[in-house]
Amino acid sequence: MTIVAIIQARMSSTRLPGKVLADVNGTPMLAMVVARVRRARAVDRVVVATSTGCADDAIVRFCEEHGIEVFRGSEDDVLDRYWRAAQASGADAVVRVTADCPLIDPAVIGLVVEDFERGGADYVSNTITRTFPDGLDVEVMRVEALERAWREAALPSEREHVTPYIWKHPELFPQRQVAQPDDLSELRWTVDEPRDLELVREVARRLPPGHESMRHVLSIVQHEPALSALNAGIISNEGYLRSLQHDQAVADPDNEPGDPGNG
Repeated sequence: MTIVAIIQARMSSTRLPGKVLADVNGTPMLAMVVARVRRARAVDRVVVATSTGCADDAIVRFCEEHGIEVFRGSEDDVLDRYWRAAQASGADAVVRVTADCPLIDPAVIGLVVEDFERGGADYVSNTITRTFPDGLDVEVMRVEALERAWREAALPSEREHVTPYIWKHPELFPQRQVAQPDDLSELRWTVDEPRDLELVREVARRLPPGHESMRHVLSIVQHEPALSALNAGIISNEGYLRSLQHDQAVADPDNEPGDPGNG
């Protein structure tokens, strides 16, 4: 089985434009993500999936200069981009990681892939039942499941994001969740806003070389609670919530935004 990690990356973030190439103490954030994913157990290839938009030329240049495989596809239909990247890579299974998670733990990726390899599931993740910090998100899916989602998904939220059609339909896609005993879901280690980037920079500055696990990061933020306060109160998954509003507009096109409808 060929397992390909596809890292979703774009420059046109609404809240923090250009964040995927933002400097983290001398290293572009995307380089951190790629390096960590490459160290994950059982990942055969790593591909960065970006868009054909002009803003993402910078991502392509960066990948080409650093020997990172890159695929370009639709800017808005990210599910289509992912499916075509999977096709081009010859993947049997896809590991989905996003480029705004520079503290992603290779061992956590390995845990989710290991569970997937047990068989019996089309989709395995640690994102639906959350016990890991936000920013250590890993999803693994059979390429056949991705293809079916690509064929059947119709709502904006199901096209702008890769996996909602899969995890919303457990009757179609057998699935499992990977959890850990300690619930750390209140911790936020992803990068959507400047405050998130500040946190990552401070944590990365304190990480000794070779110490990149979740437990190493956890030890740092527990020792210095002020670090977690840097990005406290930021709404998670805001992009997906906006997509759900687009779903409502499609379902009821006669209503103006904010219109409660006709009951």
